[in-house]
Amino acid sequence: MFKKILIANRGEIACRVIRTAREMGIKTVAVYSDADARAQHVKDADEAVHIGGAPASESYLVIDKILDAIRQTGAEAVHPGYGFLSENKAFAESLEKEGVAFIGPPPGAIEAMGDKITSKKLAAEAGVSTVPGHMGLIEDAEEAVKIANEIGYPVMIKASAGGGGKGMRIAFNDEEAREGFQSSKNEAAASFGDDRIFIEKFVTQPRHIEIQVLGDKHGNLVYLGERECSIQRRNQKVIEEAPSPFLDKKTRAAMGEQAVALSRAVDYCSAGTVEFIVDGDRNFYFLEMNTRLQVEHPVTELITGLDLVEQMIRIADGEKLQIKQKDVKLEGWAIESRIYAEDPYRGFLPSTGRLSRYRPPEETERDGITVRNDTGVYEGGEISLFYDPMIAKLVTHGADRTSAIDAMAAALDDFRIDGIRHNIDFLTTIMHHARFRSGALTTAFIDEEFPEGFSGAEISDQRGQHLAAIASFMHTKMAARAAQTDQILQGHAVHAPDELIVQFDERVFETESAPNGVRVDAKLIEIESSWKPGDLFFCGYVDATPTSVSVDMAAEGFSLTGGGARVELAVRSRRAQELTAYMPEKADSASDKALVCPMPGVLISVNVEEGQAVKAGEALAVVEAMKMENILRAEKDATVTKVLVTQGDKLAVDDIILEFE
Repeated sequence: MFKKILIANRGEIACRVIRTAREMGIKTVAVYSDADARAQHVKDADEAVHIGGAPASESYLVIDKILDAIRQTGAEAVHPGYGFLSENKAFAESLEKEGVAFIGPPPGAIEAMGDKITSKKLAAEAGVSTVPGHMGLIEDAEEAVKIANEIGYPVMIKASAGGGGKGMRIAFNDEEAREGFQSSKNEAAASFGDDRIFIEKFVTQPRHIEIQVLGDKHGNLVYLGERECSIQRRNQKVIEEAPSPFLDKKTRAAMGEQAVALSRAVDYCSAGTVEFIVDGDRNFYFLEMNTRLQVEHPVTELITGLDLVEQMIRIADGEKLQIKQKDVKLEGWAIESRIYAEDPYRGFLPSTGRLSRYRPPEETERDGITVRNDTGVYEGGEISLFYDPMIAKLVTHGADRTSAIDAMAAALDDFRIDGIRHNIDFLTTIMHHARFRSGALTTAFIDEEFPEGFSGAEISDQRGQHLAAIASFMHTKMAARAAQTDQILQGHAVHAPDELIVQFDERVFETESAPNGVRVDAKLIEIESSWKPGDLFFCGYVDATPTSVSVDMAAEGFSLTGGGARVELAVRSRRAQELTAYMPEKADSASDKALVCPMPGVLISVNVEEGQAVKAGEALAVVEAMKMENILRAEKDATVTKVLVTQGDKLAVDDIILEFE
């Protein structure tokens, strides 16, 4: 067995590989860029080597720098993680020349399957069902429009070397095809160093279901069931689960057998994933093969009991698979939520900065429920604009789908992140969504269920009463402590008010302390909690319902976050509430005279000139943040009076890009 391996990656997946290697008694080497000098994977590894500047093109994508790190440390093998060089044939060949094992498939398989165009041709030759499309390379936007019209809209524009949602766009008309071609090409070049693009038919009402395969160097191949990855935003997976709530045994077996046959055709070994698009009649079409470990591999691990990283290492060392297809058993259900550094309340704009608090839920195996959190960050660490925005992968496993979903909802409510924006509220809302819970999924789920964007989960009347009771309960606790302090300092008792008014939005509740809870509009809400002033979470039972909400102080009360919504509640005396009627409303200071940058990033292009008249919805500028291009559009008809930035400028939030008449 290897004595030392190098992980040619960063963040969560590097930490994940290090964890398994340590359990196997293998020493590890981390590599890091300028931006990652204090990163968690650097701390976790036995050794660490600096490999260059913050942009991936100056560090994690530079093969020679990885090879230098290998020579410096004497690493015998390299695990590439996912992304970066994980599906790079030249990298695998370079390792082979160095006499270093690649913990992944052979270069030939990477070349055949890692390239999306080649893989589709091979799949078709092997008799695998494929999606109609144009498999040749596309030179420019006008050729893309011509091909899209021949195939018929809608179409999917995709990077040949792509993955992880990068370099992918759906186009429904010629204008979107032009824009999508250029954005996909730019993202592909930035993320993979390969800007080749192809186009295929976009299957409407599709489900994204993938098969995990595992093969050794002795010709043994098995499939480990499927993962449902249909909950996506901008073609990037958000929630994954295993198994799929849609497949039956017959379809699962047919997809698995095709995945193994395709893998065998290219002499595949190591872990890999064959992705399919499945329609409402369970017809499935080959989409692509990822010749690497997938981000969502933990859900497969939890339902099979296998450590896929361990299997990859053993296979790379020449060991035979110890399992046959008949040995593969799928036990229970697993759900994975990707915690992203983005603001769902502002159109999912990327968020960067320091994690002033990072308090994930406890990782446990208790009462038939497993909670696992794969991450590469820590409290006080920095979320950089140079890399993928994923903070962590929260995974739960239960006996069935409902228990796994319920466990995920509870774990998300126990997850606290401060300092940057994140998507935990959005993920929690999905866990409670009736359509998701029923399993009626398609890749259009988010677009269909949140067509106007996300503004927080709807607060039911009962939930509103519970939040008001919690706010009143906590206010009374704080007032009682203050009264005790005053008594000590002043020598006489100060009575904390029993009757309070709680308000959020337009809802107003009259509350009164009770021996075992709080009366809200004369209705008793029983509360059992050990919360004390200063606690970050209120945890306990509200009307016998287990409840956890994150607590922050607000100007007149509390900001409570849980159940998919962030709610600011004012807690006032009756007289103070009466006086609010005389308070002037704050004027809206927002200006429509400028285009401001909504996120930190790099300006890719400005699409307009000074003096140009623009129409509502017209593309004005493109800003790249966290490896994704974001098109900024005009909100109304206007005339550009001034362009204040140039291509390549680094922009902060609220930097002015354009001014209008």
